[in-house]
Amino acid sequence: MARQPERATIAAAGEERRLERERVKRDEAERQAAETAERQAAAASRAETEAREAAERHRIARANDGEAARKAERDRRYANRKATRA
Repeated sequence: MARQPERATIAAAGEERRLERERVKRDEAERQAAETAERQAAAASRAETEAREAAERHRIARANDGEAARKAERDRRYANRKATRA
């Protein structure tokens, strides 16, 4: 009879340890999920920034190409005028 309270105490302590292990596992899983979400958000932000910068570079390149084409056409017309005058 005297052993029954001792067994109950041991069982209760074991249950507390089990609950603590579960809590630690749950906390670790939540921490990892938060870190994963943070990494994904950072990656999405970087991708958005890179896409915006690429679009800006493309826009500038198109503008430069158009300007170069206009200058080449202007130079061609000037050369033709010079050729007809000579």
